Amino acid sequence: MRAYNATPNICGGARLCAHSDGPMKPRVLIVDDEARMADVVAMALGRAGYECETCSSGAAALTALDARAADVVVTDWKMPQMDGIELLRQLRARPPGLPVILITAHGSVPAAVAAMREGAFDYVTKPFDNDELRAVVARAIELTRLERENRYLRQEVASRYQPDAIVAESARSNDVLDLVRRVAPSRSTVLIQGESGTGKELIARLLHYWSDRVGRPFVAVNCKAFAEGVLESELFGHEKGAFTGATAARVGCFERATGGTLFLDEIGETTPDFQAKLLRVLQDGEVLPVGGMRPRAIDVRVVSATNRVLRDEIRAGRFREDLYFRLNVIPIQLAPLRERREDILPLAHHFLDRHAGEAGRRLAFTAESEKVLLEHAWPGNVRELENAVERAVVLARGELVTPEDLLLEQRDDAGAMVAADGTLQDALDQAAAARIRAALDAAHGQRNEAARTLGIERTTLYRMMKRLGL
Repeated sequence: MRAYNATPNICGGARLCAHSDGPMKPRVLIVDDEARMADVVAMALGRAGYECETCSSGAAALTALDARAADVVVTDWKMPQMDGIELLRQLRARPPGLPVILITAHGSVPAAVAAMREGAFDYVTKPFDNDELRAVVARAIELTRLERENRYLRQEVASRYQPDAIVAESARSNDVLDLVRRVAPSRSTVLIQGESGTGKELIARLLHYWSDRVGRPFVAVNCKAFAEGVLESELFGHEKGAFTGATAARVGCFERATGGTLFLDEIGETTPDFQAKLLRVLQDGEVLPVGGMRPRAIDVRVVSATNRVLRDEIRAGRFREDLYFRLNVIPIQLAPLRERREDILPLAHHFLDRHAGEAGRRLAFTAESEKVLLEHAWPGNVRELENAVERAVVLARGELVTPEDLLLEQRDDAGAMVAADGTLQDALDQAAAARIRAALDAAHGQRNEAARTLGIERTTLYRMMKRLGL
């Protein structure tokens, strides 16, 4: 970034900028018909790291903003022709609505308060304290950042989760989306079941964003990521002193999701003791923080998901049947990708457009690549498909993605990898490596879960990974 000294500009004042070669600094536009006072404000804020530009009138400030945007405007109240209030009104009529801070004399405080009712962010009285001025500007900058981030997130939600943005060609996928549309407006609990990588969290988010709770929080919790005692505190919250290390009270996820949706992923990994406490919360509609005496009412829509077959878990005594019925008011079963092959190529093209766009490339699949994609077993489901496409974007040498760029193992009808040459042990090692990679992909890299899926001990998995060079 270039560093500016005090030089005349179109605003009839001086443009001041702290010398820096670092990232872009927040920009403050200072408006005051007294050049000395404008320079004092600019110097105080410049020392705090802000880029400051001064203007001698409201009209000059509007012209400056047409040329270059600012993050906040600091303006004097009393100015000829266009005073601070009139400038405030004109700025509020312009999108996106800059925060405006007024500088006024002590005797004008009631009028400044009235100006805040018209939309001023805050006011500072003369003679002002530099630290107070910096604190007010910092709050205004933070407001601007949050509003900008909120607009971005709303646009992201609108583009990513609108119905026509969801890739679904197969009849089974469209049946699921139709069910989600019908279920989303209700308050009923939903249980999503399916293999790892089939898109359970996406469905949970669609249930939220297609409902009237869209303006409220969506809170996702991976139940498998917490020990039982920690999970209870994470979901229900705790009071100060409830346990060693609880130096302050903490609000749990149920309360943080008030008015919105709480997504409990991997619900099948919880213990029966915790399940009993969760059942009580769902039945009573209120949560008791750890160490607390008074339960708190909650208004939360609960969506849960698991890659286990909960009926089997109930028979094995690992999951409470009464909680299952409470969670499974609306069941949604997601099919593995191998059972809805009509979705493979549309999804692959969707992922290619996204990752190639992010990498600044224009890529397309060859016919051979599409054939390989359709024939692959996809044990890791949609997540494995996206990983393969992202990998291909990195490895592709030209504008076409070849089968070699995908790095997918060739498999026979039994699902084992076919070795073109080498010994039988080589073929077995390659098949084992491919199966372990798929299990790790499906388990998000969690080795304990991958070992359970493979039916081996964790230590055995570690040894095999080391021997196979994984």
